[in-house]
Amino acid sequence: MSRHSKSFLLSALLALSTLVSGLGTSCSAPLGGGTAAPSDPYWLQTVKHQGTSAFNSDPSSYQVFRNVKDFGAKGDGVTDDTAAIKHVFFSLLQTLTYACPSSAMYSGGRCGGGSCNSSTITPAIVYFPTGTYLVSSAIDTYYYTQIIGDAKKPPTLLASSSFSGFAVIDADPYIPNGWGAQWFSNQDNFYRSIRNLIIDLRQIPASTSAVGLHWQVSQATSLINIVVEMSTASNNNHQGMFMENGSGGFMGDIVFNGGKYGIQVGNQQFTVRNLTVNNAATAVSGIWNWGFTFQGVTINNCQVGFDLATGGTTTSNQTVGSEAIIDAVVTNTPIFVRTSVASNGQLAGSLVLNNIKLNNVPTAVGVAGGTTVLAGGTTTIASWGQGHVYSGTSGSKKFVQGNIVSANKSSVLLDSAGRIFGKAHPQYASYAASQFISVKSQGAKGDGHTDDTTAIQNVLNEYAGCKIIFFDAGTYYVTNTIIIPAGAQIVGEAWSVIMAGGSAFSDQKNPRVVIQAGAANSQGVLEISDMVFTTKGPAPGAIMIEWNVHDPSGQQGVAGMWDSHVRLGGAAGTNMQYSQCPSGSVNSACQAAFLGIHLTSGSSAYLEGTWVWTADHDLDTSNSSDISIFTGRGILSESHGPVWLIGTYWNVDTMLIKLAEHAALYQYSLVNAQNHYIGFAQTETPYYQPSPAAPAPYSTASSYNDPTFSSSIKMAWGMYIQSSSNIIIFGAGFYSFFQNYSQTCLTTNTCQAQIFNIDSASSVIAYSVSTVATTYQLSVSENGVIHSSDNDDGFQETFTAWSK
Repeated sequence: MSRHSKSFLLSALLALSTLVSGLGTSCSAPLGGGTAAPSDPYWLQTVKHQGTSAFNSDPSSYQVFRNVKDFGAKGDGVTDDTAAIKHVFFSLLQTLTYACPSSAMYSGGRCGGGSCNSSTITPAIVYFPTGTYLVSSAIDTYYYTQIIGDAKKPPTLLASSSFSGFAVIDADPYIPNGWGAQWFSNQDNFYRSIRNLIIDLRQIPASTSAVGLHWQVSQATSLINIVVEMSTASNNNHQGMFMENGSGGFMGDIVFNGGKYGIQVGNQQFTVRNLTVNNAATAVSGIWNWGFTFQGVTINNCQVGFDLATGGTTTSNQTVGSEAIIDAVVTNTPIFVRTSVASNGQLAGSLVLNNIKLNNVPTAVGVAGGTTVLAGGTTTIASWGQGHVYSGTSGSKKFVQGNIVSANKSSVLLDSAGRIFGKAHPQYASYAASQFISVKSQGAKGDGHTDDTTAIQNVLNEYAGCKIIFFDAGTYYVTNTIIIPAGAQIVGEAWSVIMAGGSAFSDQKNPRVVIQAGAANSQGVLEISDMVFTTKGPAPGAIMIEWNVHDPSGQQGVAGMWDSHVRLGGAAGTNMQYSQCPSGSVNSACQAAFLGIHLTSGSSAYLEGTWVWTADHDLDTSNSSDISIFTGRGILSESHGPVWLIGTYWNVDTMLIKLAEHAALYQYSLVNAQNHYIGFAQTETPYYQPSPAAPAPYSTASSYNDPTFSSSIKMAWGMYIQSSSNIIIFGAGFYSFFQNYSQTCLTTNTCQAQIFNIDSASSVIAYSVSTVATTYQLSVSENGVIHSSDNDDGFQETFTAWSK
């Protein structure tokens, strides 16, 4: 037996013993691999569907799971299936009339059409079995919708030759004769996911403008396992995706073949992982942004890889502010990156390239008109940047258009090819429906009122490690800690909700965990996907998730969360809506949580597309009224790693970190943390601060290594790093939009003095960091270092790199 084989066997035995140690009492053996036959449909199609919407006006009859074939779709590639899978609307005297009230997308009075801003009470999964579905007009998607195809054999949406409409799938339709009005506010277009679909535009004439996806979205949105097929004819007018606005978001494992553009995008911020574009004229057309992170890009046989509109450094002339690209392979493409204007020795859009492998790419970076900034060829770009670079405590900017500091990437963060590790959203495509266990079938109610604590814990105790735990759609009320053992795999349905409430979570001086992910220092698989965690207020002592589990040796990223979110207040059933918590009020009944997520020292974690949001507006009122909800802290990481935070957002009117927003003390806090890769991190400071000033209405707790506050530091930190090492931040946006709901501070960058702090004991490299309305973009030991006035880059300010 070879040394490699022995190592593999040892790893397998260790993994098995770890999982066995977490097996439920009803388990005789670990789950193992999937047992679905090749001809079986995807488990989601055949599993028993008993999901409900707990706070819908008629939860017993409201249908969450909708198979398009149950609504008349044929999927034979010949029959026009449009009417069965979408609603058809028309505008008559500004009144919407729905022509297909029993369609799969619209049935049940769902939120859309321009008359509903948002709603959590009409969720839906629109499911496509394998097949080819001919469509002749746009499929307009409603709020809180997951469109999911068979993951074993993804179905095709085939646009007919006479297709009419903005895009095959439209996430934010323009209202006819609406003078540019759309169904939803682009920055609040939350809770969307599309998975396992092929969109085929090739029957549409190449000269006709055609779009696969109109994806103008915000947080808690994802595209997963999508392929768009387009014309490869010269000068065709097809494009895979168009995104003109929004505040996203995550997309991953997506492929675009052909077209004028693979994707054409403009959005405040976005994270893209594992993007492939083949045979397009332009792979990525950048319209504008504050910051995009691309991780894992493959471009083959295009004319231009990234074509970026640049040069706009004022609010009125916003272009691409920051583009950060890591781990790309580009082949047979004349130009990798092209900017629309030259920098001419000053900031005109920040660019960071890290580990870029070029194969027959003559120009690595160029300017429209022919100027070459960085020559290409067949070579590897280790670390290159364009923009202002800083180091240590010096606030002196240095404009660089060349090699920049390269992060020391710990091997535990890398895959076998030396790239930052990434893992696709678990979909269990090879598993049979019999390998899942439903919590409702085991006694949980999910009605938002019944105490489901015991029922849920019993399911986990009995079946963790030998069944995949399926949370049917619903809201599961719990009054004590739910302990998820190592070995558990959990999947929700249309973002199933666990809602904590009661006296156990009422005391911020004695906080209690809602979800304990693994026992302290445990090892094993622990996967959570498609879940939402919230509280029924007040719950000032709730720690929403305590993450203790660590990957077993030799298994990267098996302890993680995908497309799962913490949402605090602002939704039906939380007791923290506009009627209880109007903006400007300071009500103790509106204290929603002590801490969002705690990664303990012995844990590892892979978090992808995670949003921790303390609501700033009510999702379930007709006008999305502003509210004041209070959360103490966003995410606290004391993990020694590895930790991957990919497309995480925190918005907590006390903190925010695209993993977090609007938390009172901080959005991210890293204390004694090691070996973290973070890209892209987005935060927002609570809108109500400094009235009350941080940390109110919470108190600092030394046992959680909280930062201290003073008369000069009275706003929540976006990110606060103490005694940490090997931290890589590859794209971030730290935003402060208000002072006590006033925005007069925006134009002077005085909404907040400091927002991103690193102590002198920490080793951190930060790339492509943008801030809004903050005087100092980065501080060392609470002394301002990088002044925002040096880095005007549009609405935001951006620095390209900082290291110490």
